[in-house]
Amino acid sequence: MRLPSLNALRAFEAVARHLSLTRAAAELHVTPAAVSHQLKALEADLGVPLLRRTRREFFLTDAAQAGLPALREAFDLLGEAVERMRSELPDRLLTISVLPSFAVSWLVPRLSRFKAQHPEIDVRLDTTDRVVDLRREAIDLGIRFGAGDYPGLEVQQLLDEQIFPVCSPALLEGPHPLKAPEDLRHHSLLHVDWTPFMEETGDWKLWLMAAGLEDVVDVSRGPRFSHTNLALQAAVHGQGVVIGSQALAGDDLAAGRLVRPFGMSVPVNFCYFVVTTPGAARLPKVVAFKDWLLSEAAGEQGGDRAAGG
Repeated sequence: MRLPSLNALRAFEAVARHLSLTRAAAELHVTPAAVSHQLKALEADLGVPLLRRTRREFFLTDAAQAGLPALREAFDLLGEAVERMRSELPDRLLTISVLPSFAVSWLVPRLSRFKAQHPEIDVRLDTTDRVVDLRREAIDLGIRFGAGDYPGLEVQQLLDEQIFPVCSPALLEGPHPLKAPEDLRHHSLLHVDWTPFMEETGDWKLWLMAAGLEDVVDVSRGPRFSHTNLALQAAVHGQGVVIGSQALAGDDLAAGRLVRPFGMSVPVNFCYFVVTTPGAARLPKVVAFKDWLLSEAAGEQGGDRAAGG
């Protein structure tokens, strides 16, 4: 039996998943016009329409819905087969997808400990805010910040999160020392625009609401940053107060570059998770790195809880 073009099938599966030419094209690193061309070629090859188009939306036809589950399973099996073939090679390189701020603030400072335990493994960090397709982009392991809903992947919680204000020790003194949360009204608030929970509450609103200060402190003012590590550096240099967490600000707090002016922490509905494809999860290099990650995180969070942090 002659099969259609694999590229055309991939384009169809991506469009069916996103119901968007634009998002499918971005995932496949091609133009929307190229995706549209692949879809038309596939429909001509199969002799059946796969998508119904309106001005604003796509809808799957009955033929598309009938074949899509098996097609997705086939792509999963192909990915697992490739991973198994790779596992037979003496592959030293471990590729990890990770958020830039988490990489800079938490992972990179600890990597030397992993290297000391596993000198045979070379780590490659792929830092991005984008949720990558691990299988299609040849990523061995991902570290994600979210709710933990990642279909088709093996997921394990790495670190939970609570947020709290942090600042330079210099801001504890001066004409408006930070002694009580109300004193925030005299200082610049530093904001991080990418923060996932910002969509509903803002990077400061959640903490200020818990402190009963949403009507006291003007949350609309202050510089904005695309990544947490940039905002933390601004705070280290005394440029304002930023919402931090133990995962991202812990090293700066331990070194005394930052301090927590107030004791109150607020839990958030997102955590850090380790994710892998089922096939990659069995690779020795992935097992080694995942076990090391979980050990590092367990030791730190255990210490935080014992200290009441």
